Parts: sequence; structure tokens; C-alpha cells
Amino acid sequence: MKCVGIIGVGAYVPDNIVTNFDLEKIVDTSDEWIRTRTGIEERRVATDDMDTSHMATMAAKNALLHASLDAEDIDLILVATATPDAAFPSVACMVQAALGIKHVPAMDINVACSGFIYALVTAQQFIETSAYKNVLVIGSEKFSKIIDWSDKNTCVLFGDGAGAVVLSEVSKGRGILSFELGADGAGGKHLLVDKITNTVKMNGREVFKFAVRQMPESSLNVVEKAGLQKEDVNFLVPHQANIRIIDAARERLGLEAERVSATVKKHGNTSAASIPLALFTEIQNGLIHEDDVVVMVGFGAGLTWGSVCLRWGK
Repeated sequence: MKCVGIIGVGAYVPDNIVTNFDLEKIVDTSDEWIRTRTGIEERRVATDDMDTSHMATMAAKNALLHASLDAEDIDLILVATATPDAAFPSVACMVQAALGIKHVPAMDINVACSGFIYALVTAQQFIETSAYKNVLVIGSEKFSKIIDWSDKNTCVLFGDGAGAVVLSEVSKGRGILSFELGADGAGGKHLLVDKITNTVKMNGREVFKFAVRQMPESSLNVVEKAGLQKEDVNFLVPHQANIRIIDAARERLGLEAERVSATVKKHGNTSAASIPLALFTEIQNGLIHEDDVVVMVGFGAGLTWGSVCLRWGK
């Protein structure tokens, strides 16, 4: 089997910043209430004329640049999103057209906030079996268009943005060492888009209980599957939904705060874009190094979860 890893990362967020103080003006909430319960201070919100595919394309261009590849080098495009521009064509096909790549397969994967991990693992299989060489994996979301801005329990949580990676063969011992994907459809009723209003509805208590159990458990599972101990983990990139959930995973792995990504305070929950956006941020910050063992873990609607343990580097 080939070793498959990330050779390029990119991200994009809209310029428009919505702070907690801005939200105080439109719903019955406060900066203190939001920060103490979620860790979020601000989020990015796309303008009406910017959609999921636009953000996905910008992140993809940045990832290709970082990977030192041209668009023509890509064999497959996978986009994780729960907020496509429209039911069809897929965001992946829109990205393909925007990048000027002809004939390569392109498809969307909708597992909400777990989508990036699902897409990453899907890409791995294609490369391991030599079906494709370079796969572009993108997480992109415009949750602002499905948020009820009068619901203080959800409007404070989400933001817009995109993150992308290029997956390819890497040297022996590096790349993805193990993964776990899972779903519990019986929990789908706790986090969904209402059929009538087309806005997000969430049972926060139940989702929180699920997340604080599942994220740490899944993180430990992939470390063990990789034949490692939790002490071997150098950095954790969790789904950026809530700082208390992030801390629960961090504590189970025995990691100091500086070894865990916590970009939620600046971006909020960007769903499928959350993990690649956080990954890009920490690489830019110089916190992930060659040969570091990195765990990425997420949870989302479905209810679903997914995690990956990898050794960073080409």
C-alpha cells in the first residue's frame, strides 16, 4: 500500500467580521454569555454574492500553491459541504470549472461537520489503490444562509469559510496512519435543517453530550490503531465547535493547551471547513512540524464522527 499524506494546505475566509457585540444588537445575548459557553469571540460571514463554491475555489488555489502543483495535476476533486450553492450542480463541479480542469471526476460529500474527515479518508483510498495520484479535498460552508438570525442558540455558533488540502503519495512512515469513521442515525433528530424554514435546529444539550464523549474516544481509537500511545501525539486539530468540547478531547489525550488548535474564537463553527481551516492556521503559526504526529477529529449532524491520525511531512 502507498503512504498517503497531505502535501499542501490552503484556506479562505470572507472579509466581513461579525463580533459577539454585533450579535448583541440583534438577539438577546451578550459577549460574555457566548464566550463563556462556546469560546467564540467573532466569526466571518460571507456577502450575498459570495457562495460556497467561491470560497472553496479560493482555498483550493492556495492549497495548490502550497503543494507546488498546477490545477492540471489534480485527478479528483472532493468537496465536503452541507451548504452547496444549489442542489446541483455540485460544488466540486463548480470548483473544477473555476480552476479550468477538464474531465477529472468531482463530487460533493455531505456529512455536515464530519465531512472533511470523511472526504479525506475517501481520497486516501483512491490514492492507495493507484486509481488517482493527486486529490484535492475541500471543506467549504456558507452556514450564514441557513441560520435563523433570531435564534440566539444557533446564530452565535456558526461562521463561513473554506479550507483545502492536496493529498498525494508521501514517503514511507509518513501520512495517514489510521482512521475511524462512524455514524449514529438515531441521533439525527438532535441536529438538522428544518424542512419548512430551511434553518438549522439543534438540541444543544444532546449534541454536547454526544460530542464530549465521542471526540475524545475517537481520538484515542485512531492513536491506538496507529500502534501509538497518546504520549506520542504532538498536536490535535479538533472540529472547532465549542471550546469546552475541544478541552474535553485535549484532556483525554493529556495535551497542553498550546498543542491543540483552538481557532473557534476567531472563526466560530465553520462545519466541514472547520478542521482544514484550523490546520492551515496552525501550519501558518509554525505549530505543526515535520514528523509530528497529528490527530484530526470531528463530529457532526447525522450524528456522525470521524478521526485521522497522521505523521506530518512529505
